[in-house]
Amino acid sequence: MSAVPHCLLALALLSSCVRGDLPPSAAGGAPWDRFVAEYIESYFAAWPEAAVWAGRHEFDGRLADVSREALVREGARLRAMRARALAFDPGGLDAARRFEQAYVVAQTDGDLFWLERAEGPYRNPTFYLGSLDPDVYVSRPYAPLAVRLRGYVGHARALPRVVAQMRANLRTPLPATYVERGASMAGGLAQFLGSEVPAVFAAVDDPGLQADFAQANGAAVAALRELAAWFKGERGRATGDFALGSERFRDMLWATERVDVPLARLEEIGRADLQRNLTALRTACDRLAPGSSLVSCTERVRARKPPDGPVQAARRQLQSLQRFVLERDLVGVPSTEEALVAEAPPYNRANAAYINIPGPYEKGLPAVYYIAPPDPRWTAKERADYAPGETVLLFISVHEVFPGHFVQFLHSNRTRSTFGRLFRSTAFTEGWAHYVEEMTWEAGLGDGDASVHVGELLQALVRNVRFLAAIGLHTGGMGVAEAERLFREQAFQDAGNARQQAARGTYDPAYLSYTLGKLMLGKLREEWTRPRQGRAAWRAFHDTVLSYGAPPIPLIRDAMLGPDAGPAL
Repeated sequence: MSAVPHCLLALALLSSCVRGDLPPSAAGGAPWDRFVAEYIESYFAAWPEAAVWAGRHEFDGRLADVSREALVREGARLRAMRARALAFDPGGLDAARRFEQAYVVAQTDGDLFWLERAEGPYRNPTFYLGSLDPDVYVSRPYAPLAVRLRGYVGHARALPRVVAQMRANLRTPLPATYVERGASMAGGLAQFLGSEVPAVFAAVDDPGLQADFAQANGAAVAALRELAAWFKGERGRATGDFALGSERFRDMLWATERVDVPLARLEEIGRADLQRNLTALRTACDRLAPGSSLVSCTERVRARKPPDGPVQAARRQLQSLQRFVLERDLVGVPSTEEALVAEAPPYNRANAAYINIPGPYEKGLPAVYYIAPPDPRWTAKERADYAPGETVLLFISVHEVFPGHFVQFLHSNRTRSTFGRLFRSTAFTEGWAHYVEEMTWEAGLGDGDASVHVGELLQALVRNVRFLAAIGLHTGGMGVAEAERLFREQAFQDAGNARQQAARGTYDPAYLSYTLGKLMLGKLREEWTRPRQGRAAWRAFHDTVLSYGAPPIPLIRDAMLGPDAGPAL
């Protein structure tokens, strides 16, 4: 799941908002519940696109005001909400609400970090992706096509205003990787709106609405093309000044994940996990291709491509993965819902795969697991190399669907905490999906096949290098070329993937969260299941962890082990 580096916009939340109530509690519960409900509604008022993604379609067609003045007001709203949350005496709340109180404060700290401390609206084009993306109207069948078209028309009419505010906010010169990301995002979206969206809505038999669509869509496409040209015009003076710096990087870890570890120790932990996985890769390769180099072994595994392409192969894999998860009793699957598989749209291909899950206000709608094709600008060899090998794709499918994000969202959408259904820690969200890759291998996925283990380890090594690259790029003076080399040499990535992953690290410093979350969850599992018969307690552990929603993992650790259990890492 490709996460944008902030928690304020809809794509960072996707399907994570719903009304709900905790069970009745002691005095103090009702005022707290009213406060949480007010928090959510004020959030939706500030970010209506998040409400639309959640399934609150009374907000259809509206986009957030992202002018400087509105962003200042948003910072003030968040600080006021934080103060109000802290004003509640924890002694007057039951245990569930005390947990929710800590969750509210932590989430608000994270939002404030990306908005103000990291200066996301002024430094990073990806801050605006959630506002620009029309996918909910185009591909989610939540209403008749004519109803969705009206919502889309409102979105398209508002889009040029958001584009203008974005250009006014972004401080130039921008880092070169940000320029390229912005140009790709705007250009891809312009292409999608101009060439694909009209066909989606062509069947609507309403001449007046079609005329409104043509006018609004044309203006949106023009605005996006101008934005793409503006980004391209910035190439000549682009910089390499993307680093957060050590102080802000540490602030990010605390504000967003409640992790407080010295950077030197954090890097040491990451290198140890990288070495563990490299050792496991050597062992697997010795079984698969005795005497071969790691490069030769991994190339052999990556070269075994699905004969009918990754989209068709992923559809087959999901059926077998669902059976595996249920037969091994690894985690509860609280629904018969299934995920569809499709090619990623051209404006959102910065990562190889992601899943779009409808919000819990929606009923009976499918999730869509998107797989990105290679960039057509790459060489023929780079495009061929980019397609995942079959066993690598297997663990991408584990990550995105069974028992990764899809199962995770099935649980979080049913949690009793309103806030637990709304906000998501990146380290919990991506950490869970990465954690289950290794967990399913440990549980017997592939029946010990060394090529399957290599596929799992290649995914793990990419996340290991992301962890180290994020620290290096933002605190250690690492350049993009050095990060790209790390992905080639330590994660055995092809040129296209290595280039893409290194660039992503500059505008998404939180992409260390995959390994960060995996390590915290693995440590928590070991400590929680040890007195509960170990492996026999995995299902109970997984269901318990997922019952909290998706807060920072240290909050779950305190709830499951007690506040004196020791550090999360």
